[in-house]
Amino acid sequence: MDPKITATTVFFIISGGILPALFWLWFWLKEDRHPEPRGVLLLTFFAGMAAVAAALPIEYLFSLFSSGTIMLLLWAAIEEILKYLAARETAFTKSSFDEPIDAIVYMITAALGFAALENIFFIFQSFSLDGPLLSFITGNLRFIGATLLHTATSAIIGASIAFSFFHKEKRIFNVIGGIMLAVILHFFFNYFIIKSSGANILKIFIPLWLGIIIIIFICEKIKRLKN
Repeated sequence: MDPKITATTVFFIISGGILPALFWLWFWLKEDRHPEPRGVLLLTFFAGMAAVAAALPIEYLFSLFSSGTIMLLLWAAIEEILKYLAARETAFTKSSFDEPIDAIVYMITAALGFAALENIFFIFQSFSLDGPLLSFITGNLRFIGATLLHTATSAIIGASIAFSFFHKEKRIFNVIGGIMLAVILHFFFNYFIIKSSGANILKIFIPLWLGIIIIIFICEKIKRLKN
């Protein structure tokens, strides 16, 4: 199937990728009682999108000499590290990064920027190959699946930074630990999605939703951290 790509189609594909990410961004920004500067949030969001452009050639390079489980693990590591770097370079050095919860807010912002562009690519590919109906289904599945995955894994890294906010001598160890945990979660999600071949896919999302609920409770704990 080769449906015609029109300007209207491109608009809906881009909207289908970005709007879900913006919805989740709005949801998570409410966790911060002291709103972050919009300029820094936008910069972090776009840096997350740019991380996709950086990830694609690196992942392709790794795919040339790895496959299967190893490749999935390497891809997960690449994406989690790049999302962290996107937030670190655009937000963690700013004066607005002044309380522990900010670490989660900025990490999630970078993650949603990453998810937005990734979603656009997947929906565009689905539309080109399968047509508008299946591309719509793909967009909805990524709304409840892949977008939440990026949110959850980056929130883990953000929480690890938040808990060391007042103990900077522990920051590097927390960051490494957070990235390792995020990579493991990312890897297992992708592994089981591929292994399921589309069957019972919603069951795989259940632990992810439970993880998001746990992260919300962790956010409440982080808000109470004091020096």
